[in-house]
Amino acid sequence: MAEARAVLGVDVGGTFTDAVLSVGGRFHRAKVPTAADQSQSVMAAAEQVIAAAGIEAAAVTYFAHGMTTATNALLERKGARTASLATSGFGDLLEIGRQDRPRLYDACPRKPPSLVPRELRFTVRERVGAGGVIEELTAAEAERVAAEVAAAAPAAVAVCLLFSFLQPEHERRLGEELRRRLPGVHVSLSSEVLPQFREYERFSTTAVDAYLTPVVARYLEALAEKAEAAGLPAPAIMQSSGGVLPLEKAAASAALLLLSGPAAGVVGAIHAASASGAGDLITFDMGGTSTDVSLVRGGEVSTTTGVNIGGCPVALPMVDIHTIGAGGGSIAWVDAGGALRVGPTSAGAEPGPACYGRGGEEPTVTDADICLGYLGEQLGGDGGMALDKVAAETAIDRLAAALDLSRDDTALGIRRVANANMVKAIKVISVERGHDPREFTLVAFGGAGPMHAAELAQELEIRRVLVPGSSGVLSALGMVVGDQRRDWVRTVLADCGWDEGLLEEVCEQMAARAHRELPGAELRFTADVRYQGQSHELGVELERPVKREQVEAALAAAHEQAYGFRMQSPPELVNIRLAAVRPGEAPAPAAEPAAGEEAAERRLACFDGEWLDIEVRRRGSIGADGVTGPLGIEEGEATTVVPPGWKARGDAAGNLWLERS
Repeated sequence: MAEARAVLGVDVGGTFTDAVLSVGGRFHRAKVPTAADQSQSVMAAAEQVIAAAGIEAAAVTYFAHGMTTATNALLERKGARTASLATSGFGDLLEIGRQDRPRLYDACPRKPPSLVPRELRFTVRERVGAGGVIEELTAAEAERVAAEVAAAAPAAVAVCLLFSFLQPEHERRLGEELRRRLPGVHVSLSSEVLPQFREYERFSTTAVDAYLTPVVARYLEALAEKAEAAGLPAPAIMQSSGGVLPLEKAAASAALLLLSGPAAGVVGAIHAASASGAGDLITFDMGGTSTDVSLVRGGEVSTTTGVNIGGCPVALPMVDIHTIGAGGGSIAWVDAGGALRVGPTSAGAEPGPACYGRGGEEPTVTDADICLGYLGEQLGGDGGMALDKVAAETAIDRLAAALDLSRDDTALGIRRVANANMVKAIKVISVERGHDPREFTLVAFGGAGPMHAAELAQELEIRRVLVPGSSGVLSALGMVVGDQRRDWVRTVLADCGWDEGLLEEVCEQMAARAHRELPGAELRFTADVRYQGQSHELGVELERPVKREQVEAALAAAHEQAYGFRMQSPPELVNIRLAAVRPGEAPAPAAEPAAGEEAAERRLACFDGEWLDIEVRRRGSIGADGVTGPLGIEEGEATTVVPPGWKARGDAAGNLWLERS
């Protein structure tokens, strides 16, 4: 008999680090607090789950990893000291931006600090226009500006010249000179990072890549060394687009990794839902620090190129995720007007919510949940983290005194405010984009997601909630089942008279590159298209051979979906995008051992101000016949709350379904 394949996935979150190990289709799980050195948390979670499986580290054949290193460094402005190099006259483009105002009526807006300080902004005498070279870059000029940059001793350099997406020769020559003069310094060229039009977004994405890559490369190098010392293979890294990259490619371009962990959660949700035949999903990932929501149509990951993180536009393909600062560790507080607020500040893992017993004193969503009876003495039931209910009650009582409310009303208020924030987030990715959430299945995961999902679904009139197996560590599972993926973009700027043969030739060139870099991959072409006279595009699927009629029909359907009407203007094709995807070897789940009839515990829990005596059961005891709420369902990494009027049942794929009566 062939030896069972062992596949490991580890996801680092703001509060916990999760691990999933598949051995012969049987899943083993672990959850540990996230430390300041994330690589230590990764190895601790890996060691714990490997020990639980009873195998040696050397038996692990594949290791995938998702992280928050890049995101945290960007949000906290803790990246590398970065210089920029632009065409003469455009040195301040990053700071000028598009002159938009996120808060229109804010009289004193605060812009996030630029990634490149003014003293590190350099310009070069050269000019390329839409029709070709206007001013040639001379060898003497390249040497001059490279010497100036070298004298400033940056840790990274971002190079973005005008129209380099059409003619990259000047950027390449500058890159060669900079790399020669600055060995060991990372150089990001916009023609390599994002070869598409719109100077500001291209420059911003390139600057983010330069700013983050040295930090991420150091982290990945340290992790690879620890993995090798432990006998594990080098980790593949989950990228923002929902596919994995080899470590060396990830370490060379950190901008690809900004939504590494959340993207894996969506991949895991799709994998779990597909086993039960569900394809139209709203994924709801509530962890300790934040909540991530995404909309899935037909079982396919939706990507976007219009993401702004920490005040920096990043135009690379990313899973279309909306994130808010609402998690189990989100701190409840009273604002200047006396209103109860929740988040975005989180208690994190250290000290964590008051009920963790690690010195935290601020009231959090998790503290409210334990006061309301949704959580017992241990997080996730037997074998989980011990919880201190008295500490949680003390923290809630202090807030209750400030609000002049009872403990119960304060705890219910915290939960309702957090739920309202999450309902609003779901409406952003559904209602505000022309989708009716009632037509979707809500997939709840993350350590806190299943505890809040039914109430959110009820507010949105969603009738079915899916709680996957391994729901508390689903992002780690997403890395285990994730595909390999590469993305490319080519700006064509074809007006209403575009030539089908020319576009087909561009597609063929892109396909040839994809086959070289990722043999055996499935190729998925899309196009950024707009009506003549419009300034922004919509993404549509592009069939080959490229036909005008298909593009026109796809644009009309997408425009009606987004805006409610179609236009009669001819289409303009702006960018062609290619995603090359090679399916991963997703382990087929093995049948879990039968749980048998477990004796149900009982405890009091508060629903809409009324305390009810409810059953609390282990997840393995919920069969296909189902159990009617109110009910608590515990497993190792998460707790599911089934309110009155809902029913829980299990299915053959190991998923748990919550359905409204």
